[in-house]
Amino acid sequence: MDLHLTADRATEVERDAIDATLARVGPAGRDKLLPVLHAIQSRVGFISLGAVNYAAEQFDVAPAEIHGVAAFYGMFKLAPHPPVVAHVCDDIACLARGAGQLCDALKGAEWPEGTTWQRSSCLGLCERAPAALIVAAGGAPRERVLAPASLDGIQSLVGGPLPDEPDVPASFHSSCRMQPGEGLRRAVEMGPEGVVREVIESRLVGRGGAAFPTGKKWEALLKQRRPGCTHYVICNADESEPGTFKDRVVMESDPFAVIEGMAIAAFATGASKGYFYIRGEYPLAVRCVRQAIDRARSQGWLGENLLGSGFTFDIELRRGAGAYICGEETALFNSIEGYRGEPRNKPPFPTQAGLFRQPTVVNNVETLINIPKIILEGGAAYARTGTEVSTGYRLFCLSGHIARPGVYEVEFGATLRDVIELGGGIGGNGRLQAVLLGGAAGTFVSPAELDTPLTFEGTRAVGATLGSGVIMPFDDSADLKRILLRIAEFFREESCGQCVPCRIGAVRQEEALERLIRRRPLGSVAGEIAALKEMGQAMRDASICGLGQTASSAVESALKRWSLFA
Repeated sequence: MDLHLTADRATEVERDAIDATLARVGPAGRDKLLPVLHAIQSRVGFISLGAVNYAAEQFDVAPAEIHGVAAFYGMFKLAPHPPVVAHVCDDIACLARGAGQLCDALKGAEWPEGTTWQRSSCLGLCERAPAALIVAAGGAPRERVLAPASLDGIQSLVGGPLPDEPDVPASFHSSCRMQPGEGLRRAVEMGPEGVVREVIESRLVGRGGAAFPTGKKWEALLKQRRPGCTHYVICNADESEPGTFKDRVVMESDPFAVIEGMAIAAFATGASKGYFYIRGEYPLAVRCVRQAIDRARSQGWLGENLLGSGFTFDIELRRGAGAYICGEETALFNSIEGYRGEPRNKPPFPTQAGLFRQPTVVNNVETLINIPKIILEGGAAYARTGTEVSTGYRLFCLSGHIARPGVYEVEFGATLRDVIELGGGIGGNGRLQAVLLGGAAGTFVSPAELDTPLTFEGTRAVGATLGSGVIMPFDDSADLKRILLRIAEFFREESCGQCVPCRIGAVRQEEALERLIRRRPLGSVAGEIAALKEMGQAMRDASICGLGQTASSAVESALKRWSLFA
């Protein structure tokens, strides 16, 4: 195409970063844009107009296109920026653990030249809140998680050489863990139709929040087989729901289980290529998964003639760049393809036209680790675990005012009270005020609802949702009004802006809550709350994707259960 470039020119360092990345990942197809942008950011600390121009020449794409993609993602900076940055989480779980006081201390601190700090949305480190991610750009870029974080700890890391991320993965023990590779070997013996049949019989549903039957999704992809058609399997590990960290814990402790689940899914659906899409704020998980993929290739789980089956399947790791919306599967497709991570209209559905407009199946980390167990023990046996409607096991992320934050696995059917007791009971001052279920897109429940079964049917009966498995208690010292405002702020920041109901509704929701907190409503308090509910309904009815459709869920559930602004 005819490229119109400004006079800005890339530095030698920027050119080297781009050239080295393209030499590693292959020809400059549009789908290689995200790795290239990461390389520039990691090397220099920001993406200059000169670097944009040079990348545009390599990709034969207009500079405005590349600039538009880079501007979409929160991890990329487009103006000169200090090379060392401490990203400090001030989202809801960290707020419950002192993030507000930490940020106040950081405001008054002195920062060495070339360093800075900034507030961040949830970093997925909620069990160790308050959390920070320190990033140092340069010839040998480094990233280091600090959780729990303190003023002294952050200053010591940004002010001196940043050490490597410690090789201490999170601890996780799952009932779904099997001998690595045995499930894949059994799947090859069963054949694709047999594998799909067992997954359907297990009644496993997706663990990312949407709860769509996994076997039916795989069956739909299997039926799409035709000459010249490439099938894809994607592991959605862009876990960005505030309060959610189970997928990170799994990836850091048992990445082989996820890779085996992907390989089985690929064999069952005829997919020859897979993408493992990990959120950008998980540096240790990225490293663990990359090493596991390399080992899986060496052991015959990936590559040509998989375990002697004649089947070929390989996985490419793709790192996100700070966009909550990319957890939505069609936005994730656009991100991998090198575009802004904006959702697509459905239909067509991913199993018909997904990644690169080819049939695609997307499963999240927790869903995939269930697959080897189902294949080895049988779908019927798996279906006998849990309840009639909610079969199998579920991972729950406990954070906030809980005595022992962490990931807990239970059979479906345990009550909310049961799981809180597994976590040692209510922390903080011990006086429970509320529990957030499902994350920012979830619902608040009251202490009177602790005996609710944690099943799809049980939570539905009380107007709640399991969502991404978040359980976040708040004691009575927490200011729920401020928590609601932080949730509204999160959705306003993370809306991709593509559709009007979400783009405008998320802003108006935050503004209304600010007015209510300041006791300056437009008209009466009752009228302001009624308007909030109307905006929420409009977002549910008309938004393109789940972000807008659930942006008011937590707010409305709290207003229903408590008279917060009376």
